Amino acid sequence: MLTEEILKTFKRKADLVNYIKQHKDETPAFQVALEKYYYEQELLPLQAELVDFQRWVQKENKKIAIIFEGRDASGKGGTIKRFTEHLNPRARRIVALNKPTEIEKKQWYFNRYIKEIPNAGEIVFFDRSWYNRAVVEPVMGFCTEEQYKRFMIQVPEFEHMLYESDTTIIKFWFSVSKEEQQRRFEKRLKSSLKKWKFSPVDEKGQELWDEFTNYKNQMFSRTHNAFSPWVVIKSNDKKRARLESIKYVLSLFDYDNKGSNCKALLPDPNIVQRYFRNTVQLDK
Repeated sequence: MLTEEILKTFKRKADLVNYIKQHKDETPAFQVALEKYYYEQELLPLQAELVDFQRWVQKENKKIAIIFEGRDASGKGGTIKRFTEHLNPRARRIVALNKPTEIEKKQWYFNRYIKEIPNAGEIVFFDRSWYNRAVVEPVMGFCTEEQYKRFMIQVPEFEHMLYESDTTIIKFWFSVSKEEQQRRFEKRLKSSLKKWKFSPVDEKGQELWDEFTNYKNQMFSRTHNAFSPWVVIKSNDKKRARLESIKYVLSLFDYDNKGSNCKALLPDPNIVQRYFRNTVQLDK
């Protein structure tokens, strides 16, 4: 038991941490607190690296688009939050578009995404992207078969044009197991702060699991290429997924002062993998 008298004996944060380490087997809450402490000790230096990375992006007029895709409750939003919470908001944006308006429905599909593409010196984080049409829309019946086929033909060309205009596209797929997705749905519904996240699409997520898998696999095989590869993040462990996806982005660039805050910038290959046909995924 951590009493007031014991707390008064601590002179430094390290004293509290050592006490928790010594008594973690006796108190389950201590183990949880310790895991969170270790996570934050690893996260903060990586976020400091992201600050240096962003300064370099601004100085060199780089254009970086990072796409976060995955099934519902796979951890996309929480990861974006950790990427962005210490960045300069003037040089980064989060894009999470609503469903298209009646006018947008009659436009070229990519039209509403073009205005969200990063400007020089900017990083843009897409919380879902044009890849809605590759998986969610056909599964849920939000697009026609013809619209889906046209998209699948056009998207590699669209991304190649961005690549030729010096826009770097990083495409993440957050892979979560069916059991873990269900657990997270139930947790959302019990939280008064998070239940707004649960939608009719979420309700169908478990029921249509195999359909999602089929369209996801088609998306990978037809849109994974050298200039914009798919990177699969195993995200049953949310915290590890956040840390390793940040490491992956940082590992791609030779920015100023790289490694001055955190030496370990290579992602864990057990968590982060480029897509291959034999890539083991949790949401198979």
